[in-house]
Amino acid sequence: MKSSEWLIKPSTSNFQTLGLCLLLVIIFGLSYTRFIEPNWIEINSLQLTLPHLSPEFNGYRIVQISDLHRDSNWMSQKRFRNTINLVNQQKPDLVVITGDLVTKNSPSVIPTLKSDLDKFASKDKTVAILGNHDHMNDSKAIIQAIETSSTVNLNNAVYTLHRGSAMLHIAGVDDVWLGKPRLDLVMQQLPNEGAAILLAHEPDFADISAATKRFDLQLSGHCHGGQVRLPVITQFFLPPFCQKYDSGRYQVGNMIQYTNRGLGMTSINLRFAARPEIIVFTLVAPNRS
Repeated sequence: MKSSEWLIKPSTSNFQTLGLCLLLVIIFGLSYTRFIEPNWIEINSLQLTLPHLSPEFNGYRIVQISDLHRDSNWMSQKRFRNTINLVNQQKPDLVVITGDLVTKNSPSVIPTLKSDLDKFASKDKTVAILGNHDHMNDSKAIIQAIETSSTVNLNNAVYTLHRGSAMLHIAGVDDVWLGKPRLDLVMQQLPNEGAAILLAHEPDFADISAATKRFDLQLSGHCHGGQVRLPVITQFFLPPFCQKYDSGRYQVGNMIQYTNRGLGMTSINLRFAARPEIIVFTLVAPNRS
């Protein structure tokens, strides 16, 4: 018997079965990344001990959202308002929005921003900064929508919360990528006493903010957690200022940095291994006894 007779020749049916399985995997993968994961919002809870937090703010709840990318396509007004309802269900003391309220070249949605922002129901305030996509629209109109709503514009500004004589400072810088941050102005406005939290759309700004040794926490967005997160490959496609702190919690010097994966999408409306995120922070005062 010839040795070649021992070889099993693949049949046409085997190739057809393999092709069908591959097609089903592709269809399922595209369906998951397009229709399931982008709508599968993860609500994360995290307790953070801030070294300078006064006991009066112990248990204070901050809900952070980021990168809404409101547009006329995927992030419709209906979807945005459903997200707002999810935020309100977390019973926030403060809502923070860390940029990219609107996706680039979407001027038609800006007139709806004010009414949407007014639907957040925090005990204290809603505060927001701009991101790079906001500056790719009519940023003045977006700022006007923020400032005429019940939301505080924190672009290069500080907002101070009071509990008696105790203070908690929420500061923000304008977009880093487009050269808008004025940390110097923020530092001029920031009192010396009380815990301070900085909002900065691009997370890698943490290296600069941590160097001031004034901030207990920086909250950011911008990276979308990679949006389509694949081993090794994802790192090459992360946007500028997203190379070091692209998702989740980090320790940068004495400062905690957290990068939210955001709620919207850009370029392609797909997500994989980077679910949209709402994060609930419960602040804890250190035990000084």
